[in-house]
Amino acid sequence: MTVENKSANRGKKLIVLGFVTIVILFLMYGRYQDPELLTPSAIDTIQRIAYGFYIILLVSFGAIAFGMYRYHREKVENKGKDLASIIALTTWNSKSRKIFVATFIGYGIFFSLVSGTLVYQPEVSFSYHYGATIPSGFVAPCCDEPGYMPQIIIYLTEHIGLNIIPINLVLQIIVSYLVGLNTAIAVNAYTISKKGRGASSIGAIAGLFIACPTCAGSFLSVFIGTASGIALSIALTQLQTFFIAISIPILLVTPYIMAKKLRNADGSCKFNP
Repeated sequence: MTVENKSANRGKKLIVLGFVTIVILFLMYGRYQDPELLTPSAIDTIQRIAYGFYIILLVSFGAIAFGMYRYHREKVENKGKDLASIIALTTWNSKSRKIFVATFIGYGIFFSLVSGTLVYQPEVSFSYHYGATIPSGFVAPCCDEPGYMPQIIIYLTEHIGLNIIPINLVLQIIVSYLVGLNTAIAVNAYTISKKGRGASSIGAIAGLFIACPTCAGSFLSVFIGTASGIALSIALTQLQTFFIAISIPILLVTPYIMAKKLRNADGSCKFNP
């Protein structure tokens, strides 16, 4: 095995290790979600475990990010002819990075608003209704379904706050990354198609618009009357994770579909990074 292949494999191992750690972390913390365990003597212990939960979660994100960077870089340096190499070559340039970063941040903000991570309640005063100190924040260690605890609650102003739920945070980062990747590839594919170099413009445009898994709930709410607003909000909160999770396979497959359109007959990439 070559040095390049070993490095790429180490990148994949870091990615797998990061995701496996997150799954194990969620399952282990779920054991502390029994309200009967929340005795006065156990509160401090569970609170410390909640802090440790987010430390390990951040380390796992770091391992995944570094692993993906190494894997992406090695694919570019090797200039292979497989679809993963085509994706890497297509997105390894300053234009694609700018598109990716702008989409990642923009979609992340949109996701935060739709999923309820970023909370804006102009009709509610946090200090008056919840007795909160502005600004302030805390970690709520218990109790909910696995993946929904521990939550980080932050009061930024009287009407703006953050409600960070672990499963939504993980999905937000994964989906925002995939949306950014899809958009970067689609823009390049569309640019090539305009130059008549054989890429499918229909496929490229579809790639630009397929990446909006949180839109279903938002569009649905437009057609619901205000009388059902509270019930709708609760329903969407429960279904939002499901809507987003089932969109991930689509977001994973789409780059490979577009990559086929960006590959020459000899297997090389049509896009020169």
